[in-house]
Amino acid sequence: MEGGHSIEVRNLVKDFKVLHDSYSLKGLFLFGGGRKRELRQVLRGISFDVGRGESIGLIGRNGCGKSTTLKLLSEIIYPTSGTIEKRGRVSSLLELGAGFHPDMSGRENIYINASIFGLSRKEIDRRLDGIIAFSELGSYICNPVRTYSSGMYMRLAFSVAISVDADILLVDEILSVGDSAFQKKCFAKIQEIKAAGTTIVLVSHSMDQVNEVCDRAIWLNDGLIAAEGPCREVTARYRAFIDSQAEGQA
Repeated sequence: MEGGHSIEVRNLVKDFKVLHDSYSLKGLFLFGGGRKRELRQVLRGISFDVGRGESIGLIGRNGCGKSTTLKLLSEIIYPTSGTIEKRGRVSSLLELGAGFHPDMSGRENIYINASIFGLSRKEIDRRLDGIIAFSELGSYICNPVRTYSSGMYMRLAFSVAISVDADILLVDEILSVGDSAFQKKCFAKIQEIKAAGTTIVLVSHSMDQVNEVCDRAIWLNDGLIAAEGPCREVTARYRAFIDSQAEGQA
């Protein structure tokens, strides 16, 4: 791994097996009944590097492979083939409440979630008050998280993830959830983390957000890299592509 890179991805392939129920008339005709397994290739051999302290945006239409890429980077799932190398502590904001125990309190879940990210008990103790303050959950921090709204989940998840002092931060659409005031607060914190030299990989459907946060963008289309380069150039190409697709369907 080169010294200037935080992330190196080489020939990344991810296949998923999809089961189809073929007991319908169509299924009986096509598959002869029973269940049919289809192999769906979501990523088809992509390669890219992320420099230390660089922020990149992964963009593309739904199903293009961008969230799958982020899950592979966070080791929630693993590649069919290819390699991923990372340098440093990784923190991720992917699925709201992932890793939270519904019957435990917000406070207890801070300890569980932060330990998953690699913090020791003493490190969590030192950061606990700051995590709770940033989440703005107040007395709700003592309630079971199963009683939380999606916005409250997001506040807690974000507050824990940013407290880790990670070398690499992976973010999937997390800033689109919650009230506008907290969104602004989260966005400002992301900018602060970026300024501190953290490597950021952001998945977003907001091109304005990508342009503001990221140095570079990677446009994924049908499991391949369609374009890669400076944010405003790549997002402009992507917008033009989306516009042309919309005109073609009109």
